[in-house]
Amino acid sequence: MKTHRDLIVWQKAMDFVEEVYELTDTMPKAEQYGLTGQIRRSAVSIPSNIAEGAARNHDKEFLQFLYVALGSTAELETQLLLAERLGFIRKALIENLSEIKKLLLGLIRSKKGS
Repeated sequence: MKTHRDLIVWQKAMDFVEEVYELTDTMPKAEQYGLTGQIRRSAVSIPSNIAEGAARNHDKEFLQFLYVALGSTAELETQLLLAERLGFIRKALIENLSEIKKLLLGLIRSKKGS
């Protein structure tokens, strides 16, 4: 691995953040500092933690940041489902988020084995 930018999971997570920003633009302005902000922060946390972990010197540290990114996927899934239940959004992007989660789990498994 050269840098975090070479990781497919980071690339997909970055694409996902763009989708989340487009989706949350349609949410009510009253939610700007509430659920919209939380959703955006959770989404940004995923590629950010992957990048920070990849910049560390040891696989153990990298794994720690990958687990934080994985936690952010669960947090984001909950927030998107809530926004959908409240009628703020129609499409929850859960399938794309599931793909990122699977890629993260695969990277975690590979790092645990090395």
